[in-house]
Amino acid sequence: MSQKSFVLDQEKMASYPQQPHGGKLVNRLLTGKKRDQEMERAKQLPMIVVDMEAVITLEMIATGVLSPNEGFMNKEDYKSVLTEGRLKNGLIWPTPLSFAPTGDRNKQVIDSLSVGDEVCLADDTKEPVAILKLEDIFAYDRDFRASHLFGTTDRSHPGVDSIYRRMGDTALGGPITMLRRVHWGPFEQLRLEPKDTFELFYEEKNFRSVGGFITGANPMHRGHEYIHRNALEELDGLLVQPLVEMAKREYTRPEFRMLAYRSVMDTYYPKERSVLAPLRVTYIFAGPREAVLHALIMKNYGCTHALIGRDHAGIGDFYDKYASHSVFDKFTEDELGIDIRLFHEVFYCTRCDSPSTEQTCPHDKQYRINISGTGVRELLRYGVLPPKEIVRPESARIAMQGIQPKGVDEHHQAVNPVGKAIKSIFPSYLEYSRLGGPKRKKPLEVEQLTIDDLEAAITDVRSNADRIYKEIYDEFSYASDIRREVQPEWVADARESVRKQQQMVIDYLEEKVDKAPETASDEYMYQDKEEAERELEVARKIFEDTPSSLRSESIKYRTWNPMPYDRYRS
Repeated sequence: MSQKSFVLDQEKMASYPQQPHGGKLVNRLLTGKKRDQEMERAKQLPMIVVDMEAVITLEMIATGVLSPNEGFMNKEDYKSVLTEGRLKNGLIWPTPLSFAPTGDRNKQVIDSLSVGDEVCLADDTKEPVAILKLEDIFAYDRDFRASHLFGTTDRSHPGVDSIYRRMGDTALGGPITMLRRVHWGPFEQLRLEPKDTFELFYEEKNFRSVGGFITGANPMHRGHEYIHRNALEELDGLLVQPLVEMAKREYTRPEFRMLAYRSVMDTYYPKERSVLAPLRVTYIFAGPREAVLHALIMKNYGCTHALIGRDHAGIGDFYDKYASHSVFDKFTEDELGIDIRLFHEVFYCTRCDSPSTEQTCPHDKQYRINISGTGVRELLRYGVLPPKEIVRPESARIAMQGIQPKGVDEHHQAVNPVGKAIKSIFPSYLEYSRLGGPKRKKPLEVEQLTIDDLEAAITDVRSNADRIYKEIYDEFSYASDIRREVQPEWVADARESVRKQQQMVIDYLEEKVDKAPETASDEYMYQDKEEAERELEVARKIFEDTPSSLRSESIKYRTWNPMPYDRYRS
């Protein structure tokens, strides 16, 4: 069966700043009359019914998202990928594309197949989706895959659990031909395939560089935005791809995540340089290996740069904090064929008054509001809008509508331990009485925190987060402005009142000292001279500590060189 195996003009593509991984953009999707003919033929072939996750993978292969792979891997490629992170020809590929169907009916069909056969892959309606040309049939070892891909066989790891739930005993390898592309529902109008983005970036927009950003189950927050803005300072364009499939119920529903992204990007991003497109992929939960896979997917979408955050594709505590960064040490930039840009964990520093990382901010955690995806989800689940410093309200208000169920019980207490959410976003709360405030006499324990503490923490941040830097600025400006017209009169008035009143206290105490006896007749009722003098000394020190009011007349000395302005210019 002849078929064009790649799409886009190769000579034209050679002039683009980026090429697909492996040198060609795979196209295994039939259309038109040929597609109709093959659809009828598929109905006569042995049929294996596949789940939605497999259908998504088939579509990724067929449209070139996983180039250069044209189907499911044979045994040699499969084992090479698991043990070496490369195809048998040496090309980098971090995660296996394997197909091992489950189910008694499917097993009967598999037992009847031989290398060289063709088999119809159908969805749960028994409607053909693709044809698989068998090149290999081999035993599928779940433990081998789990231990090499995830570094563990612990079923609490979602990727490991998926292997044991979804995979059978026999794997089928070979190229596929896609007969029917699945409609993406509400995402269809935003759908972009690799062939579309290559044309968009390099024909329509004439970009020379594009940063790719793939993001998962969380609504858009300002850590994402920090990465995007840094990239846009240097690169021509930005492609943002939220994952929109196979999300667990605890996550924000993908429709609402996409709408949250659209709301922020429509309002705050340069429209001609920013592209939003859903990425319909299967979650592998492979941690650092999945970060490499996403970088290659960005490459296949035409991106010249891959933007990788601190915990890209991270799974709880299964991997090191920066495993998604260190994994790229194993490959050269030439091998990967895409520039990897690694970003440290972003938080909001109220002292810096900006999003920051440990690379750029020197301030203690008492000034921080952390950007925790899990914590943000929990705030939304509790029905609380996260601080504007870490999630823009345009994103949060939409995302809140897409996260169910709410995380309180009939007594309005947290269903899940609320302490973890508080600690993840408000690191100062356990040790400090307020944001930027003094330490508690005894630190709070995570286990003792309740939803009342969450309300206290969020209220504190809403009241004080933007005050810290503002009030610091106010102090600097009051002490610095030579043109006092820009300063509020009431501050000078208040300071003058304080100093005037304190001077009155001093005058009174000086008279009191002058008349005080050397020895008091009753130490409980009267003061002797020594005690009155100590009282006066304190009053004078308070006066010295009271800041002076600054008015134009009192700071004329600062304009020490009254040379006319035109003299400077000449």
